[in-house]
Amino acid sequence: MKMTPPRPAFGVSPPGGRTQWPGKAGSTGALGWAFGALLALATSSALAQATPVGLWQSIDDATNKPKAEIRIRESAGVLTGVVEKSLAPSASPNCDLCTDDRKGQPKLGMEIIRGAQKAEGKDVWEDGKILDPDNGKTYTLRMTPLEGGSKLQIRGYIGPFYRTQIWVRVQ
Repeated sequence: MKMTPPRPAFGVSPPGGRTQWPGKAGSTGALGWAFGALLALATSSALAQATPVGLWQSIDDATNKPKAEIRIRESAGVLTGVVEKSLAPSASPNCDLCTDDRKGQPKLGMEIIRGAQKAEGKDVWEDGKILDPDNGKTYTLRMTPLEGGSKLQIRGYIGPFYRTQIWVRVQ
């Protein structure tokens, strides 16, 4: 079976005498380039969001309503989280039940996440600590981005027992 070269699109040969298959790889059309650029941009922004870094809204366990906004930052591969805004009234503005350097300090502006690092080969951040400033308890922390990074599973452990919350990304 003999194959014939493709006919030039629109009856005009491309410069240099080369013929191209319309719509195939190697086509230099602007639409193909634009689509590729958009795909690369969407992929890179989605990957950039699959991290705990950003501003999160914590949800109250008892009321299931937004409680606070926590800003998580990364420095040298280690994550920290600070209470940036209170969204619900608290019995006390200070961490009276805390037992470490945060005892008696204001909850607003308090660093409640310390030392979390990305687990090798997984989209999980662990080995840090998280403080619940309402009860003063510190938990071993594990954070896992969910739904492409729009939500964050926060799991705090004390021994074999754990408590889980799902935070919602604000930005």
